Order: sequence, then C-alpha cells, then structure tokens
Amino acid sequence: MDLLGGQAQAGITIAHRERQVESIGATAELVRRGDELQAELGEGPCLDAAWDQEQVVVDDLAREARWPRWGPRMVQDFGVKSMLCTQLFTNEKQLGALNIYSTEPVAFDEEAQEVARLLAVHAAMAIAQAQQVEGLRFANDRRTTIGKALGIVMVTYDLDDAKAFDVLRRLSSHENRKLFDLAQDIINGRQAAPRPPQQ
Repeated sequence: MDLLGGQAQAGITIAHRERQVESIGATAELVRRGDELQAELGEGPCLDAAWDQEQVVVDDLAREARWPRWGPRMVQDFGVKSMLCTQLFTNEKQLGALNIYSTEPVAFDEEAQEVARLLAVHAAMAIAQAQQVEGLRFANDRRTTIGKALGIVMVTYDLDDAKAFDVLRRLSSHENRKLFDLAQDIINGRQAAPRPPQQ
C-alpha cells in the first residue's frame, strides 16, 4: 500500500471455475465488504478483472455505470471513489484479482497500474505456492490417517500390511465408502477394525 498511496486499501479475490468467488485477504473492512458484495451481486470490477480483463481502472465510481447495483452502494456505504483491479493467474482451475480501493478519485495513474501488475505477479506466485503446500499437507494427513487404520487392523488380526490394506480396500468397496472415511471411523472407534475374509 505504501507503493500505491492514494488512501489505498487492497485485497485478493479468488474466482473458482464454478464462478464462485471468495475473498482470501484484505487490508481493511471496506475491502472485505466490497469483495463480498461483488460476489453476492455478481457484478463489479474485481469480477471483471478475475474473469475477463487483465486490468480494470475506475477513476470515479460515483459516475460509473458498469456496475449499477454494486457501485452506488460502495460510494454511499464506504466512500470508495476509485479502484484498480488486476487479474491474477493462479492455476487452470481458478483465477483471481488483486483489488485496490481508494477513497480518493483518480487515485491510480499509469505508474500505479504498472506497480499493480508487478504486485499481482508476486501475489499469484505466493498464492500458488501456499496452495501447493496446503495440498501436500492435506495429502500427508490422509496418508497418515490410512496408515494408522492399517496399523490397527494389522495388530488386531496379526496381518502384514499388504493383507491389512486388502481388508480395508474390500470393506471400502463393499460399503461404497472412501478409504479415508473408513480409516477415520476405525481410528475414532466409530467402526470396529474389519475382519479379514476367512481362508
């Protein structure tokens, strides 16, 4: 925000393929509310930047006709006068936008627009890395849960890991349940360790 001035406040919106939108960070309440209101009304510069345009510049929101429901509410409720929204490319399943709000009119000149483009590149890289780390953590948690359930079956019925896994896999298929969900129930005591088939 120090780079942009103009009483600027910023946030990041992620637009998922199903055209759902979520605000994943904001420097001020007016940004969070502005992003949420765009998602609620289905219109606004952040949505246009996320899906359709590389950058959307709004010099005077009070005179802007592109978002007839969203714009007047932001001017009246929060005193927002200008905006700069820059598209983020995060991955093939979702897009996003770096959204900068200002209470001053004509707050974002060509230099500010270029700074926003550079910041958007850094933000997109940070988001992609955070999502990758979260995905790895999620996969590791699932693997650990299944491993614990395997251990319970192995100890309960004196089986090696291959036979114990086969027991879990068969029960998962028979009950039409995901292996992870079955493993969680076994660990939490909501389901007894499944018996191996009789030889």
